[in-house]
Amino acid sequence: MTKEPTRSRAVFSTEDFGLMKEAVADYLRKVADDPKSVKFANLYHRLGRLG
Repeated sequence: MTKEPTRSRAVFSTEDFGLMKEAVADYLRKVADDPKSVKFANLYHRLGRLG
């Protein structure tokens, strides 16, 4: 008898994506002159597609 894996559940709600996007936007303004700001800008845009 094979047991099927349990169904995965979402970790974040759709509202969470909006909150994370807001937090990343705030941080992005603070590190605007830092080279790693490009990575945060990309994350910001990816979160926008999800939320």
